[in-house]
Amino acid sequence: MSKSMDEFSPESLMMSLGHDPSLVQNSIKNPIFQTSTFEFSTAEEGKAFFEKVYGGGNIKEKNQSLIYTRLNHPNLITAESRLALLDGTEDAAFFESGMAAITTTLLEFAHVGDLILMSSPLYGGTDSFIKNILPRYGVEHLIFSPKMGKQEIINLVSSHPRKENLSLIYCETPANPTNSMVDIEMMAEIRDYFTKDKDVYLAVDNTYMGPIFQQPKKHGADLILYSATKYIGGHSDLIAGACSGSNSLMLRLKSLRSKLGCMASPWTSWLISRSFETLYMRMEKQASNALAVARFLDGHPKVKKVHYAGLLTEGDDYFETYQKQCTSGGAMLAFDIVGAEKEAFTFLNHLNLIKLAVSLGSTETLASHPETMSSSNIPKEDRLTVGITPAMIRMSVGIENPNDLIKDIGNALDQS
Repeated sequence: MSKSMDEFSPESLMMSLGHDPSLVQNSIKNPIFQTSTFEFSTAEEGKAFFEKVYGGGNIKEKNQSLIYTRLNHPNLITAESRLALLDGTEDAAFFESGMAAITTTLLEFAHVGDLILMSSPLYGGTDSFIKNILPRYGVEHLIFSPKMGKQEIINLVSSHPRKENLSLIYCETPANPTNSMVDIEMMAEIRDYFTKDKDVYLAVDNTYMGPIFQQPKKHGADLILYSATKYIGGHSDLIAGACSGSNSLMLRLKSLRSKLGCMASPWTSWLISRSFETLYMRMEKQASNALAVARFLDGHPKVKKVHYAGLLTEGDDYFETYQKQCTSGGAMLAFDIVGAEKEAFTFLNHLNLIKLAVSLGSTETLASHPETMSSSNIPKEDRLTVGITPAMIRMSVGIENPNDLIKDIGNALDQS
């Protein structure tokens, strides 16, 4: 970025960051680089490019190390530079799915004999990978509740046989689907407590708040993860994942990404860069709509409880954490309907404007039943422990007219 651009905000820079029109016949928008390989001017240049991509050499500009699209490509560079700017990190890495980003990160930073400390609940796919797949590779996990205090968590880890091998703290905040929150600063202090002869890293899944409403790096996170399918993509037309962090950590992650072959494609990366341009306005509208919907639900006789950060008040669980690390309530909410699965299904089946579908973060409002859908691969006893019950409905609020959303919800509640 030139010095003349430093004075502008990320919101404005999203329109052009990472794109040089002079390199593509002065096109205002970056084209899709539909190529598998890139030509070297000389053999010496090829050598230097390979040194750069594998962590050496003196080439400073990323677009001066283009070799092969599995390793890097211009559309990927643009998307990654934009996310790094928003997250306040040195670099970022995009993947072909959120689970690709999560599993690659877990495989890179947890090895045989290691221990992962994880919050609960986590997204069902993450929970299943940590509990069912990583043990095959000699990695154990230890669960803590977001309601636990610092010393309580330290004591929990200290009593584990692998306490000396803690390698990664993995948190999701706000959590899917309960909106429970983890104090990132507290977890960074716990990481520092256990960092002695062995590095311990703090990874935060920031999907629910996106890079707009929460910046985990400011609170001590080393790795910031996203299902970029959600708010970053924002239109239900792409599948992608992302992680951002320091140059050294991203170099490690990108090296494994290249070996696994799960980098984001040119087309996916182009769509992501497009979506960054409207991220602020989309998320602000979605959050405004979500607050209106949450307030309506909070006063409805057929709703037992609303789980929404924007309704938290002093004395509530997570209020202090929310005040410290979030700038908005976001657009994800859940609520417990009066009744159980039958009433929840009746409500979902009578929605008209709102779509019955999994996923979240898109322009349209989506509703689903976590207990039998997105969280169904979490053991039942674990679901009940964290409050994922048959009565819970998850809603991702979009950019429609909020009065229409409330009307649709009200009509469906009348049938439940």
